[in-house]
Amino acid sequence: MSNFIGYGYDVHRLTKGRKLILGSVDIPFEYGLEGHSDGDVLIHALMDALLGAGSLGDIGEHFPTDDPQYENVPSLLLLGKVYSLLEKRKFTIGNIDIVVVAEKPKLLDYKSLMRKNIAETLEVDVERINIKATTTEGLGFAGRGEGISAYAVVNLIKEE
Repeated sequence: MSNFIGYGYDVHRLTKGRKLILGSVDIPFEYGLEGHSDGDVLIHALMDALLGAGSLGDIGEHFPTDDPQYENVPSLLLLGKVYSLLEKRKFTIGNIDIVVVAEKPKLLDYKSLMRKNIAETLEVDVERINIKATTTEGLGFAGRGEGISAYAVVNLIKEE
């Protein structure tokens, strides 16, 4: 059995006139995230981590922003496509750890639903998924409320 580690990062600008979607959860907030799809930085960071661990490139290669078929597409659907690529290569998910960096809104009440959405899409026990939220104490673009970022680390397992 071999272990493969992947790391992902994503950031999107906050803007008026869009829904805030994180972990495929619609979160009530006055701003949403810009993006070609739904702008879900949490799922985008996770996809990049999964693709990296599987040596499959990055989300821009698989879902280019200049391709109209991905415009306003739910990121959870794209996560399912990434999972299919990993299944074809006989990877299973060991664990996932995600950090969302946002000054506002508070995410505590939404994390369990985010974990459930991801677990169902990746066909893994919810206990293998952890989501943390933090602020930057008012520093940087996240601290000024200009954007939200997310980091993800995953462990993939492949039987020899």
